[in-house]
Amino acid sequence: MASGALPPGSLLPPMRELAAELGVNPNTVAAAYRTLRERGVIETDGRRGSRVRPRPSTTPRDARRMVVPAGVRDIAEGNPDVALLPSLDGALAAAALRYAQAPTLYGADPVAPDLARLARADFDADAVPAGPVAVTSGALDAIERVLVAHLRPGDAVAVEDPGWGGSLDLVPALGLRVLPVAVDDDGPRADAVARALAAGARALVVTSRAQNPTGAAVSAERAGELRELLARHPGVLLIEDDHGHGIVDLPLHPLSGVTGHWALIRSTAKAYGPDLRLAVLTGDAVTLDRVRGRQRLGPGWVSRLLQHAVVELWTSNAVDRAAVARAYGERRNALVEALRERGVGAHGRSGLNVWVPVADETVVVTRLLAAGWAVAAGAIFRVEAGPGVRLTVSQLGVSEVPGLADAVAAAVRTGVAGGRND
Repeated sequence: MASGALPPGSLLPPMRELAAELGVNPNTVAAAYRTLRERGVIETDGRRGSRVRPRPSTTPRDARRMVVPAGVRDIAEGNPDVALLPSLDGALAAAALRYAQAPTLYGADPVAPDLARLARADFDADAVPAGPVAVTSGALDAIERVLVAHLRPGDAVAVEDPGWGGSLDLVPALGLRVLPVAVDDDGPRADAVARALAAGARALVVTSRAQNPTGAAVSAERAGELRELLARHPGVLLIEDDHGHGIVDLPLHPLSGVTGHWALIRSTAKAYGPDLRLAVLTGDAVTLDRVRGRQRLGPGWVSRLLQHAVVELWTSNAVDRAAVARAYGERRNALVEALRERGVGAHGRSGLNVWVPVADETVVVTRLLAAGWAVAAGAIFRVEAGPGVRLTVSQLGVSEVPGLADAVAAAVRTGVAGGRND
């Protein structure tokens, strides 16, 4: 594989056949295949056999990002606006004071009771089904722990396409198979989810709001369609990633509770700061018990200092959620409208990003770079979806929108793809 003799997509010989050819025990070949799968070099599709992956899962999609030259405006990163993040000084000082009064030692509950109550109350307010609460080191950590709690190598996971590169990397890294699911402005398309489930998907990962990179948000109507569909597949593991909680003003329409095993995750990264590395999740009792049990055998718990800091931020209303959502919304909507006025189709219903379908990513990225704008190529976010580019609006001033829209329109003048997943 490293030499190129077995290019990406190559079908590997059946294990018994290869064992006979090499004159070794079939168990030896099985162990070798297992090691390759665990390292993300090959993927196994049941009776259809094993194939060489397009690239090792240990090579993250982020590695494809360009180095932004000096003087170029960087709207390629998906970070929140630092000016809209709260200061952590007071929250961390309050957490340190609590620690001084009652240090966290081995054997304590891994979830701070105050944080559990706050998170559960927020889940209840959004009609998320009852369930215990766990805390992980960010949303991707939670997704990994929930997948591992139920799936085994070779199982298929339905993932949004285009979608978050972290999820698209994580699934094959766990030895699982990605089944891409097309997305529109209202979330995963029901017909695409139905095809993935018919193809044997054991799990479905859905971004509730502020989908990365398209800005999609699951609408009430789409939620109804997906709940009806999932009700016919109660054995499927459902994972909802609501990382946009706290920065969007669209309501949550949860799918959770329809299948036997489910989890809904909320990260603090976008509202309070990525370096807090903290997410809360709820789910069915079996899933949360497995997640918390396995966590105890590894890191044990997420620092109570960080948990108490989040409690302080949450209870002190350090973030005006409505104002933050409005600020991001104004920038995003202004860019989408400006692009449409110039004949460029764009998508950005919620969150920090705008997705622009294009005919040729390389051409558009290169032209925009020459015009002084660095954007993210869509290859980082897609499997089968058509090409596009992602523009992050969090650092964008509304006064900059017309100039950016002009540059994008000029860059895509050679032709825009007909649609994101048409």
